Amino acid sequence: MQIFKEFRTLAFLITAFCSVATISPVTAQAQELPLVVTTTLKQAKIPVKNVGVFVQEVDAARPMLSFNAAAPFNPASVMKLITTDAALELLGPTFNWKTQAYVEGALSGGVLTGDLAIKGSGDPKLVMENFWMFLRQIRAKGVRDIRGNVVLDRSAFEENVYDPAQFDGDPQKPYNVGPDALLLNYKTIALRFIPDEATGQISVTMEPPLVGYNLVAPRLSKEAVCGDWQSKLQADVGVSTAAFNGSYPAACGEKVWYIHPYRMNSTQYFGGVLRQMWSDLGGTISGKVVPGNVASSASVFAEWQSPAVPEVIRDINKYSNNVMARQVLLTIGAQMSQAPGSTQRGASAIRNWLSGKGIGADELVIENGAGLSRNERVAPNTLGQVLVAAFHSPVMPEYIASMPLVGYDGTMRKRLRSESVAGQAHIKTGSLNDVRSVAGFVQASSGKMYVVVCLINHPNAPFGQAAQDALLQWVFDKG
Repeated sequence: MQIFKEFRTLAFLITAFCSVATISPVTAQAQELPLVVTTTLKQAKIPVKNVGVFVQEVDAARPMLSFNAAAPFNPASVMKLITTDAALELLGPTFNWKTQAYVEGALSGGVLTGDLAIKGSGDPKLVMENFWMFLRQIRAKGVRDIRGNVVLDRSAFEENVYDPAQFDGDPQKPYNVGPDALLLNYKTIALRFIPDEATGQISVTMEPPLVGYNLVAPRLSKEAVCGDWQSKLQADVGVSTAAFNGSYPAACGEKVWYIHPYRMNSTQYFGGVLRQMWSDLGGTISGKVVPGNVASSASVFAEWQSPAVPEVIRDINKYSNNVMARQVLLTIGAQMSQAPGSTQRGASAIRNWLSGKGIGADELVIENGAGLSRNERVAPNTLGQVLVAAFHSPVMPEYIASMPLVGYDGTMRKRLRSESVAGQAHIKTGSLNDVRSVAGFVQASSGKMYVVVCLINHPNAPFGQAAQDALLQWVFDKG
């Protein structure tokens, strides 16, 4: 009997030893980056201390790879992954934004003797076709001539002074548009330049058209090279006129330039578009377009509902839309606090949400929720934990589908197209001058799903894309 007990004990010890000795790399935590990643980082002259990596199989208890993962990094646009995940869970997958029209006064024979008020709730996707449908609804319900003012109610968001030049000194860039409870068409204009060499003239058109807005065309030059055609235009985009005092090379052919007309305030932009579209619908506005609040005596007349959250976050993550992400953060703040939306309220709601998941995130800094910031910070392991938790959320399919599919669409459409990881990963990208980041999900060749986060903060970060692509392929191959 004693011999049997000793044999059984020996067998147990041998089995235990073998189990420890054969732990797979998936369950063992690696503290060093894969050679293929360090090699490409070295070629890019990026020190490994400036790189943070987190890789974990979604059902594992701990990371497969954790390198500088507790250090705070500027995440650039992968910050949107936190904002959009919070939106799906806190607002819910069926939540949508409502833009409402109110009438105050008498409506008779198509004439509104009084004011029309339009109240926004922060719709991130009130684009031209949606706005046209909204106005068409008002028109179809009997309003033709508005004999009073049009009042624009933006009270859903806290009033705040926004400087579009603060980030990089280039306020004309569309990515520098600020949040607005009545954001219309991302407050951008598309200028189309069509050269006609036969007449030696340039035709310039603008979308959306703004009533009374003037366009002064540039000269047509016969330069053989297009080059930096935007600088050559010497554009002066003002409140009522866009003048192009330079030239446009004929070699450019037809081009479109998207601009944020920052010298116009939101009311001027909205009013210009509204008056033009209302006129196109056969209506008139006798009064002014002014900011204000809906009168207590006014009644709801029409309502436009935006697409639901899943469609909105798809645009945000696949195409890295900054102002839409800002809108979402402020909406989270408004909905969770039952007060006007603000960055502070949105950030507080997200912190509370993370805390409820057991994610401390003490290093997390949220300035706008979009990542277009020098100040936002997150650690790779915090973002990694968010992604692991998101995989086990009921809204996981909507969340993952919002991210670019590697090699196919969004900001990843041109990357890793000829590699085996193409089509097997949903990855959000981020970039600033000194930042390159990727984060998302990789389905490895084994069939297992992995969370991957790689953040690089260094002046040579733009050359770090090869290292990040190598990491994604490594996870696909080794996971």
